[in-house]
Amino acid sequence: MSLYLDYNASAPILPEVLDTMIEAYKNTPGNADSRTHIYGTNAQKLVNESRASIASVLGVDPSEIIFTSGSTESNNTVILGIQEYAEQTGKKHIVTTAIEHKSILEPLHYLESKGYIVDFVKPDTSGRVSAKDILGKVSDQTCLVSVMFVNSETGIIQPVDEIGSELKKRCILFHVDATQALGKLNHEIRKLDYDLLSIASHKIGGPQGIGALIRKRNTDYENPPIKQLLYGGGQERGFRPGTTPVALVAGFAKAVELSEENLLSSTEKCKAIKAMFFEAINGLTYEVNGDPEYCLPSTVNISIDGLDAEAAFLCLGDMYSFSNGSACNSTSHSLSYVLEAMGLSEKRKSEAIRLSWNGKNDIDFNDFISVVKSVI
Repeated sequence: MSLYLDYNASAPILPEVLDTMIEAYKNTPGNADSRTHIYGTNAQKLVNESRASIASVLGVDPSEIIFTSGSTESNNTVILGIQEYAEQTGKKHIVTTAIEHKSILEPLHYLESKGYIVDFVKPDTSGRVSAKDILGKVSDQTCLVSVMFVNSETGIIQPVDEIGSELKKRCILFHVDATQALGKLNHEIRKLDYDLLSIASHKIGGPQGIGALIRKRNTDYENPPIKQLLYGGGQERGFRPGTTPVALVAGFAKAVELSEENLLSSTEKCKAIKAMFFEAINGLTYEVNGDPEYCLPSTVNISIDGLDAEAAFLCLGDMYSFSNGSACNSTSHSLSYVLEAMGLSEKRKSEAIRLSWNGKNDIDFNDFISVVKSVI
């Protein structure tokens, strides 16, 4: 069995989550919008309870949660859904970073083709963007700022707290892609000033195919002025039509609940695993990609001198599952655009690998490093 070290791409489903979903599939078969019989009302009850459970962990009102198929849909909804508001106000300027997920970058490139102005702020070699640089791009023509909470490739935490508090003063919409932060920085998410937030279930041991967009209400408008992309039903307060996947929602809620319960112990275990990794690579020449001070304890992006990353995947792929970046970019053999934006050399990018884990497993890196040495 291959040792799985690619949790930032997708985490294996937790047994408790799977049990919750099986229970829902067995005993709650109804459509949550069928209000004429008990199967429908039971399904709706389970959805409502799950929504309330997630809302409690995030510190939001349940009515602010819109279930989606995942962060890619949530991100697209924010970027493409801003257009009517932008046209009405004449504000067609957006600020983001050059290291966002492709589900942010590609919709923004589409808007650029429609005449929008988009500033893509680069990080420095630390992998962290400057809040000052982001805020310095904001003007009275800015309709939206979108910055990820944690970069999926490097695990570097971005200064969204500083950005959010300042944008709140300026009444400018702020979107945060918190896909990699959920389950690891729950307390920080609750404290954060934002208008829109994207999350996904499968990064924290929940099922694939379910996520959410949080639309926070404030005093200026009932909800952020983002228009829906899909039509054809009244589900999710009319914002996202389609039959609600009851079992997926229940599994999502269970995963969020477990992430909150186990947060402290998981964090400490992840720190210990990272320490063991660096102990195992003692004697190798390497460079860590991203400032360790701001990196999640569950992620390491590292360039090992003499290790060709593509060769490593070919030689180690059957024994160890790891990557060189975001899964959205894995079909391409091009080097990481995140490390490119950080200004790293071609050699360093070609030698970069990313390992990510959770706090549930015991990992012995010694065999992994032995094979790495043989590849070198």
